[in-house]
Amino acid sequence: MLRGLYDWTLSLAARKSAEWWLAFIAFVESSVFLVPADVLYLPMALSRPERAYRYAIVATVASVLGGIAGWFLGHYAYEAIAKPVLEFYGKYDEFEALRMSSGIGFIILMLITSGAAHLPPIKVVTILSGVIGVNLLLFIVLAIVARGGRFLLLAWLLRRYGEPIREFIEKRLGLLAGAAAVVLILLYFAAKYAL
Repeated sequence: MLRGLYDWTLSLAARKSAEWWLAFIAFVESSVFLVPADVLYLPMALSRPERAYRYAIVATVASVLGGIAGWFLGHYAYEAIAKPVLEFYGKYDEFEALRMSSGIGFIILMLITSGAAHLPPIKVVTILSGVIGVNLLLFIVLAIVARGGRFLLLAWLLRRYGEPIREFIEKRLGLLAGAAAVVLILLYFAAKYAL
């Protein structure tokens, strides 16, 4: 099922309405969808490099709006909507573990690592932020920084290096960003428990 969803998302890049699809995918990825917007963003930016930054802005704005929707789901509709979505994706146990152990500082760190490296998935963090009541304005600012940073970095890499960087991005950038996220999380715990 996941591969079919991935392939369908990738096929949207060839459509005339690709920019609208990018906005839609980026929006729903931040609240309920499993496939990251990068799957659509990368082929679009490679096929029209002069629009890479435009696509990055579209993806950022839509992703932040989707994150706000996820925050509202967590804050106002956790039992009715958010919990069933998390159970459907098999993320409920992970979510509950994070919820029980998370303070605002950790949520802020997770929002940055999730926005930049999908660790943990962005929808989990946006819903969790609403459930525990992270200040909405702070949430929006952090989402803009994290998601905007990710998409603008991808735009810069694609504009600078073109097609040769695509394989690196698809295979290794997530791993490198994930490793950086793990280091940030470890540093957070080290600072928290050392003080």
